[in-house]
Amino acid sequence: MSTSDTAPSSDEDPGRLDRSPLLMSRRDTGLLLVDVQEKLIPLIPGHKRLVWNIGRLLDAAALLGVPAAGTEQYPKGLGPLVPALRSRLAQIPDKTAFSCAACRPLFAEGPFAGLEKVLICGIETHVCVQQTVLDLLGLGLAVYVAADAVGSRYAIDHETALRRMDSSGAVLTTTEAAIFELCETAAAPEFKKLSQLIRQPAPE
Repeated sequence: MSTSDTAPSSDEDPGRLDRSPLLMSRRDTGLLLVDVQEKLIPLIPGHKRLVWNIGRLLDAAALLGVPAAGTEQYPKGLGPLVPALRSRLAQIPDKTAFSCAACRPLFAEGPFAGLEKVLICGIETHVCVQQTVLDLLGLGLAVYVAADAVGSRYAIDHETALRRMDSSGAVLTTTEAAIFELCETAAAPEFKKLSQLIRQPAPE
C-alpha cells in the first residue's frame, strides 16, 4: 500500500507531527479472526453483537487493504466459521493447538509476513484468543485486542483474560476505535464507506 493512499507523512507535510508508533496503521497491521465457529458461538453471551463487530472489522480491513485471515479450532468437532464471517475471508487454516501461532504459514510467508502489529478478534477470550496474544507478544509483535469483538461463555473468564492480556503488554481497544485508527484521516478516500460501517445499527 503506497503512502499516497493515506494521509501524508510528516516528511510530506511539514505542518504535521510524526504519527505515534503506538497506533495501528494499514501499512503495518493485520487482522486475525480466531475460531468464531458454528457450534461454539451460540454459547457466547451477546454473540450477535460480537459477530456484528467482527464483520465490521473485516469489512473495514477489506476497504483499507489490511491483510486479514481467520482460523478454525478442530472444525470436525466445532464446525466451520459462521457463514457470515467465513465468506469474507480467503485464508482459514484449521488447528488443534489453542494458539494461532501454531498456524506458522500465516506469519512466516502468509498475509501477516513482515507485519509489526496484529489486531485480534474472536473466541474464546480466555483460551484461543489469550494464548494467541501471549504467543505473538513473545514473538515480538505488537498485539491489539478488540475488547468488544472477543468473548467467552462466562464473564469471569472473559474479564480475567482481558486483564491478563493487558498486563502482559497487549493493547485493548474497541471495534470503532480500531476502524478510525486504521483509517487515520477523514481525508482518506475510504472514509465515507467506513462512516457507513460505523453508523450501522447494532443487533439487539
